[in-house]
Amino acid sequence: MSMTAETAQSSLQSSRPSPAASPDLPASLPWVTRLVSMDTVSRNPNLGLIETVRDDLRARGIESTLTYGRDGKWANLFATLPAHDGSTDGGIVLSGHTDVVPVDGQKWDSDPFKPEIRDGLLYGRGTCDMKGFIGAALMLVPEIQQTKLAKPLHLALSFDEEIGCVGAPLMLEELVKRGVKPEGCIVGEPTSMRPIVAHKGINTYQCCVRGHAAHSSLTPRGLNAIEYAARLICYIRDMADEFRAQGPFDELYDVPFTTAQTSTIEGGNAINTVPAECRFGFEFRNLPTLDPDAIFARIEQYARETLLPKMQREGVAGANPAIEFMKIAAAPGLDVTEQAAITQLVRALTSDQTRRKVAYGTEAGLFARAGIPSVVCGPGDIQQAHKPNEFVSLEQLSACEGFLRKLVRGLSLDAQTR
Repeated sequence: MSMTAETAQSSLQSSRPSPAASPDLPASLPWVTRLVSMDTVSRNPNLGLIETVRDDLRARGIESTLTYGRDGKWANLFATLPAHDGSTDGGIVLSGHTDVVPVDGQKWDSDPFKPEIRDGLLYGRGTCDMKGFIGAALMLVPEIQQTKLAKPLHLALSFDEEIGCVGAPLMLEELVKRGVKPEGCIVGEPTSMRPIVAHKGINTYQCCVRGHAAHSSLTPRGLNAIEYAARLICYIRDMADEFRAQGPFDELYDVPFTTAQTSTIEGGNAINTVPAECRFGFEFRNLPTLDPDAIFARIEQYARETLLPKMQREGVAGANPAIEFMKIAAAPGLDVTEQAAITQLVRALTSDQTRRKVAYGTEAGLFARAGIPSVVCGPGDIQQAHKPNEFVSLEQLSACEGFLRKLVRGLSLDAQTR
């Protein structure tokens, strides 16, 4: 059985659902479907979505701070719902990224940007990762305003998380400049509403190996960039094998060691030409206990001290060999302590005491590095993210709403003075 999300949204807006229909129609559905309908694939500007949220908050008397990136067409949003006495100090951040991954080459059973409900599941790009959480938070704004908060609640929406957590650092820099110091942050990535207290760091690089072109019948007069790139790629793989065999290990992760891989490569222009250039992209995902700079330093040292001298020793006339690296993106790992107030708060709200760690990265590590202890907890299953027919269950959206309502009650003046 299916129904369009627009039909469900219209039902919600025009009349209160009947008791029998209520479980299938979370209160956040209008906001979630509205957000998913906006194509915010990372290559596209997100400003329309951000301005939509800004205008809705402004209509409710809440001002937002926008930090811009990429020609002013992409932006972060940070807004504060103050405590009952007007204070904006401390409080909890509800954080989500507004960009989604592409749908190119994926086979969908429905339009990914026209959300559709089928058998209790809301389908569409970003339903799970992570507009479901954002929609639930925005839906609760009127209720939050009617609550006498002892501490403020903050909303943080970012851009370009999917291409390496590019936008959030700009927002966090602005918070430091403004002296905004939240006490904790909940990042609503899909965790099936279970607390995640640690994740790996992500580090992505582009490498360019420059050799010297020649006719392939005269290979000694050329310097083969692809072959030297291949040696560096194999070294990165050897490092990955070393981490897999020797650790360090943390068995709470599904992949309990640091990983590394080469993910893209291009080079050469003809089968009968010694290639003058080869570019490849690689990444490594480190356990939070390992220094990512030290890992990259090993790769750079091998290129500088082993490969480059070998290229130079070939003595090719006119050659100017080089191996150049460019950091594409980096996001630190997360490992929040059990003693942190935000950990205890989220555990209390979810009644979940299990310590979970994940291999994927989030912006929680950035918030933590900025001095804001963070936990990851949001609706949906990460296994549905980035895939065709991405979905979040209506049950998960309702669970998220319940979680956030309990958070609001916990921050209320009545709860704080008991």
